Amino acid sequence: MKKNSKSKNALLWIISFIIMTAASVYQRLTGPTHPVQAKIEIEGTSYLFKLIRSHGSKADARIVLSIPDTSIHGIIAYKKINATETWENDSLVRLGKDLVGYMPHQPPAGKLEYDVILMKNNGIYHLTPKPVTIRFKGDVPPFILIPHILLMFAAMLLSLRAGLEALVKGNNTYRLALLSTILLTIGGLVFGPLVQKFAFGQFWTGWPIGNDLTDNKTIAAIIFWLIATLQLKKDSSNRLWPILASIFTFFIFFIPHSLWGSQFDYRTGQIKTGK
Repeated sequence: MKKNSKSKNALLWIISFIIMTAASVYQRLTGPTHPVQAKIEIEGTSYLFKLIRSHGSKADARIVLSIPDTSIHGIIAYKKINATETWENDSLVRLGKDLVGYMPHQPPAGKLEYDVILMKNNGIYHLTPKPVTIRFKGDVPPFILIPHILLMFAAMLLSLRAGLEALVKGNNTYRLALLSTILLTIGGLVFGPLVQKFAFGQFWTGWPIGNDLTDNKTIAAIIFWLIATLQLKKDSSNRLWPILASIFTFFIFFIPHSLWGSQFDYRTGQIKTGK
């Protein structure tokens, strides 16, 4: 019996880990900060590039294109979003086998849209059908960023495991729900605002002062797990709330990170959210 119980427990942890990993990868690949893949062909030669959409250094943003053909040159055109300024053009710089473009550093949450254009002989090649958007942010110290990431992943894993425990009518649902609530609270409401402060200059941009979807989905998940934990404390056989909380947490992890996040408005000099 104990062997079967241990096997079932291990299986549930494996299932939880697989689901968490799949959700995390999907969130990463569909998020607004994931690099854009650009593929073009120039006179019979194919090139594949990654164009960044997030920049966290105080230095200028840097685009590196691996193009050994020295007869190819180009420009990078960029423009501030939410500003009245027009497009600016800078030539790409040849550094060995690479063409490198630079965009000027912006204030935290500042956004530029940019277009990279390559040229060879009489041909003109736009890397993307439409301009790419890049958001700038401040540096987040590793001792704040790493615990935040680890705590949020651990909270996701435990919330999935708690939901499965409730589904199979296990005996550890309350303990797993309590741990999920604690990790979500520390990761989302302690380290989360610290990350936000270093990156964009504000501790909180969710409800009621803003529409930051990352902040809002975090507080919503914590509320669900607080209710589930309290219900389980009253009645350990309660299965509805931990299952609902687990499902809700699972689905919000599919919402891309930084969606409707902070954005610097150049016209007012203020940071806004919800776009």
